[in-house]
Amino acid sequence: MSTTPARRRHPATSPFRREPAPAVPEFHRDDRVTHDSHGMGRVVGVETDAVRVDFGTCTMRILSPYSKLAKL
Repeated sequence: MSTTPARRRHPATSPFRREPAPAVPEFHRDDRVTHDSHGMGRVVGVETDAVRVDFGTCTMRILSPYSKLAKL
């Protein structure tokens, strides 16, 4: 079950503006980050659609849009 509401289709003839797409954070190597489940970590690799984060006990590959990952 999804917790985010479904996005409505925007009619081409609508006089209202379309909602902007949510901004995806940009991460760089050696950025300090925190994850909702894994805690604090450091970015060890950056790919086009994912980042590799070293959490001390394990290294995880987190996929974009990084909903549970935040830069410190």
